[in-house]
Amino acid sequence: MQARKIGAAAATAVAVLAARDLLQKKHALLRNFPVLGHARYLLETIGPELRQYIVTSNEEERPFSRDQRTWIYASAKEQNNYFGFGTELDVEHVQGHAYVKQRTFAGTLPDLHDPQSPLPSAKVLGGPRGRAGAFRPASVVNISAMSFGSLSGAAITALNKGAAEAGTMHNTGEGGLSPHHRQGGDLVLQLGTSYFGCRNEDGSFDLAKLKEVVAGAPVKAIEIKLSQGAKPGLGGMLPGAKVTPEIAAIRGIPVGRDCASPSRHSAFGDVDSMLDFVELLAAETGLPVGVKSAVGELGFWQELAARMARGDRGVDFVTVDGGEGGTGAAPRMFADSVSLPFRMGFSRVYGTFAELGLTDELTFIGSGKLGLPENAAVAFALGVDMINVAREAMLSIGCIQAQKCHTDKCPTGIATQNPWLARGLDPASKSTRAAVYLRTLRKELLKVSAAVGVAHPGLITPDDVEILNGDYEARTLAGVYGYKEGWGELGPELAAGITALMTAGPAA
Repeated sequence: MQARKIGAAAATAVAVLAARDLLQKKHALLRNFPVLGHARYLLETIGPELRQYIVTSNEEERPFSRDQRTWIYASAKEQNNYFGFGTELDVEHVQGHAYVKQRTFAGTLPDLHDPQSPLPSAKVLGGPRGRAGAFRPASVVNISAMSFGSLSGAAITALNKGAAEAGTMHNTGEGGLSPHHRQGGDLVLQLGTSYFGCRNEDGSFDLAKLKEVVAGAPVKAIEIKLSQGAKPGLGGMLPGAKVTPEIAAIRGIPVGRDCASPSRHSAFGDVDSMLDFVELLAAETGLPVGVKSAVGELGFWQELAARMARGDRGVDFVTVDGGEGGTGAAPRMFADSVSLPFRMGFSRVYGTFAELGLTDELTFIGSGKLGLPENAAVAFALGVDMINVAREAMLSIGCIQAQKCHTDKCPTGIATQNPWLARGLDPASKSTRAAVYLRTLRKELLKVSAAVGVAHPGLITPDDVEILNGDYEARTLAGVYGYKEGWGELGPELAAGITALMTAGPAA
């Protein structure tokens, strides 16, 4: 009898816990996997102890180490994101680690205690080419391209609301502009090779539809995607099972039919015609227009820079994606061995424009695991003006690095179109976490800038960062990547302008 009472009480407790898990909105994992999901949090709690004796250290996991994910989670939840008892890195022997060199004295610095951590771009996007819609981005940290279709509607909604709350921009990805993107955040509209949402029935580009899309949403810029780090030079396939009526309507494709994206654009076929296309979009919409690409052979970049040096045509921004990017599902060969890693790829692209004195004439945007303060600081030192964050933003709204993005079985409802799994993600609470993470990353960049003695991360130079090779050699970024005098630095007018803007204090 006693055993029955205990069993009944246990069953009741489990039922109550299950009901609570299903109704709560804070944790997507528990909504989707009631009761069982608690095991994950239990293992997470004792994870450091298990790894210390059995599995791996906090710095060994990939693509994001445990320490990196812990920092993002804690930052998004407004928890203590400090680490105690010193570094876990073997600093005397580690190779390739970047170290920022602090300065003893500094001039006037911005307020580091502003909760919004405002950090505008040092450059006016579209300003050098006189675009009608030119503007100064309010945040150097923005959300990278992730399409509705690859991410759930709930995830896109959470990210866009978070972008609005944090004052950042949100790139739509090549899947078109969906209702989930219309939650208040400013947008960068991405055009991929299939021109989703702006295409004719045969898949060709439709300018009239583009203008209609731009007119009906807070689109601030247009990005033409040439390639991405996850699968450079490779088209995509959206299986028919994923082409729901909603996705079909947004993308302009038939319901339930496989949709293959070509690997290259049909609206242009070389740099010359691409620049004509860029100028057409800019003239018809008034918006800044740029390109996004991973970096392989440099002939494309050399020709682009050479044609821009003539002054009559050009892109307003260049987004360089590192080969370590990972929000797109890809064959292992492409994920591991096609296109250059960010630092090497970006430095080569930047140098191509620097040789012709063009670096102040366009905005450089970096992406590819740059949503961590140390990686972002190095990117700014190399000459980046803004960064886009993707996987880090996913982690901020609940991603647990399950690496099931390509299976439609994401356990936290982020990278899936499964209605049951997607319902576990509550956009209201997750949007706040995304916003807090974005603001925290800006705050960290302001802190490291202040340590270097400058008012803005764009003022960190390649000589302010050294790459260590064990305890016997250190070289500056300029030395490692072959930068010449003045490369990676803003021009005098831009440097003075952003310093004045950052240190002006509150308006009267």
